[in-house]
Amino acid sequence: MSKTRIVSLQLLFGWMNLVLAVPSIYLMFGMPLVMRQHGWSGTEIGLFQLAALPALFKFLFAVPVQRLRLGRGHFVHWLLLLCASMLALYWLIGRENLIGDRVTLFALTFAISIAATWADIPLNALAVQWLPRSEQLRAGSIRSAALFLGAIIGGGIMIMLQARLGWQAPFWLMGGGLLIGSLPFLLLRTQAALPAQARPGDVPAPGVVADWAGFFNQPGARQWTLLLLTSFPFIGAAWLYLKPLMLDMGIPLENVAFIIGIVGGTTGALSSLIGGRLVPVLGTARAIVLYLLIALCSLSMLTLTVWAGLGSAWLIASAICVAASMGAVSALMFGLTMFFTRRQRNASDYGLQSTLFTVARLAVPIAAGVLLDHLGYNGMLLALTLGVLFAFVLAWQVRGKVERSAQSVLEQERS
Repeated sequence: MSKTRIVSLQLLFGWMNLVLAVPSIYLMFGMPLVMRQHGWSGTEIGLFQLAALPALFKFLFAVPVQRLRLGRGHFVHWLLLLCASMLALYWLIGRENLIGDRVTLFALTFAISIAATWADIPLNALAVQWLPRSEQLRAGSIRSAALFLGAIIGGGIMIMLQARLGWQAPFWLMGGGLLIGSLPFLLLRTQAALPAQARPGDVPAPGVVADWAGFFNQPGARQWTLLLLTSFPFIGAAWLYLKPLMLDMGIPLENVAFIIGIVGGTTGALSSLIGGRLVPVLGTARAIVLYLLIALCSLSMLTLTVWAGLGSAWLIASAICVAASMGAVSALMFGLTMFFTRRQRNASDYGLQSTLFTVARLAVPIAAGVLLDHLGYNGMLLALTLGVLFAFVLAWQVRGKVERSAQSVLEQERS
């Protein structure tokens, strides 16, 4: 495959990951600001977050994508079908201002969440199918960067557009971005059934449960699953609570939005791209340990800053370090997710890993919130730091097994 084609595919997958991430971020993280202005209660805003529940069931959405074939290149057809559904939903939700119609707004947001979650499965299955294994770590870093950019766009820019241009503007823009990204797949349908090299464990399974069991039978898969469950959630939870932390430390709201939303998001995106580029140089085993060590140091710095009351300058510096470490770790996690997605089980393996990642990503912040209420910021941050320390020790123990498994995938492709 030519270098130009690889770059084009990477950009296409990066763009699609971006446009699939923005609507959920806008509706569930940006919109609460507008809801509050229009009299929504805290309970109503909290219940609205239940629209994110479809992400927990991605492993079930993956089953029909894997097994129900829609002609030659069925992953492309699945992606186009789900993108068309999203465009229809954008039209429905954007016809009139629904901020006062709580039930309809929730129902349409929930439907968009299902469609975006579902479309993510054939999209990343195609990335596994079309990109050489040697390019999949880079694809993971681009996806991580796209999510950080999506947070900036969905949590900030779209809110500004709505305030200045009206309710419909964000949905028209999101629909245009999705349409632009979808059209190239019409031209690439003939590439959707490329022959793939099999790896151990790729024997067709007799059923769905056996499919999932086959994933864990891959060399290094159990060790990788432990890393997937522990490496990101603790640093991610710290990032989630940084905004209220900085507000409570006396930093003005506008400054918090700029530091976390713009500077932090940009830092995370750049760190994702740089982190992905460094993995082939460092090697997977060293990268896993090094990135988690940086996360541990960043979170320790933040904990010490809050405990010792070192002031806003140290707090801002700690926040930027947390963003940088989170970007590097997420890039590595997304990249290795592709390595552990078997070519003949693209959708089911990716959906299973995404569900495991999402469960951990949602569970840890809930536990952190309980700790915050009972122990304050010092206790919560100390617990999250110990969580990253646990992930670091685990990574040190399993790094060799995970690297050997990833290396064997590359060697099988080359052969």
